[in-house]
Amino acid sequence: MIKAIFWDNDGVLVDTEHLYFEANRDALRQVGIELTLAQFAHISLGLGKSSLCLATEQGIRDDTIATLQQYINQRYAELLQNGANPMEGAAETLAALHGKVSMAIVTSSRRDHFDLIHRENDLLGFFDFILTREDYQYSKPNPEAYLKALKISGLQAGECLVIEDTRRGFEAARQAGLRCVVMPNRLAPNNTFGDAFGVISQLQEITQMVLTEAGPAPTAPPSC
Repeated sequence: MIKAIFWDNDGVLVDTEHLYFEANRDALRQVGIELTLAQFAHISLGLGKSSLCLATEQGIRDDTIATLQQYINQRYAELLQNGANPMEGAAETLAALHGKVSMAIVTSSRRDHFDLIHRENDLLGFFDFILTREDYQYSKPNPEAYLKALKISGLQAGECLVIEDTRRGFEAARQAGLRCVVMPNRLAPNNTFGDAFGVISQLQEITQMVLTEAGPAPTAPPSC
């Protein structure tokens, strides 16, 4: 029985990955490196590493790397000033599941970026708790974030489900012993997820999948 869902944020609930790619691309151009979408998808979405590793490989100094990281954070924040569009079906799916299962967001986004992303939408009211990058030490594909979410929930791994869109997120969930449904990120459509609990093409598919396993919603006790 599914009692809780741990949602990834970027690429699952909100459409932001293309903006983060743009920030990384603009940063690397300053040192003469042209970041391709395929490189970004492999390094960031697949391996969970910084695209700045390309600069490190070319012998760029550590202080310059640090400056480029600051630029990425600032540029991404600029691109998020108007918030981010929710993924198609996100609000409807969350509304359908709200009150039937516990829900949390487990994201690799920094809190300041996360707040900008959700400034103009009404999604956060559906969630019981939120873990951002500051809430754990090791980012996905390390399982730490999902293990912390599991501990906070007070549930067993078999009672929880993760919704992810990337290889790094899927690996984090798998290493935490959690079942994972994947909606492959549009920037990395060729990734395979053979061990996933399910692979979907739209968020609305989750509702029936979860409610079928969750069982009937609890009923109120009869009035006297």
